[in-house]
Amino acid sequence: MIKDKSVARQISDLMIEFSARIDRSILTVQEKCSPEEFKAYRLATAKVLGEILLEVLNPLYDEHPDLKPAGLD
Repeated sequence: MIKDKSVARQISDLMIEFSARIDRSILTVQEKCSPEEFKAYRLATAKVLGEILLEVLNPLYDEHPDLKPAGLD
């Protein structure tokens, strides 16, 4: 996907940061919103996180396996 290792590392770091922020947002919605809103939001964010993993991170780590964080298997 991205040949330049420096750029790949930057993108990996950003996607991991964004994913963590999205994950934390789920807790906020759970604490402050109705169960129905939480369920809908959790489903929507699961789709976004899945796309980040499948369409950005996995291809990136296929190209640069050494950038793949431990535990992301």
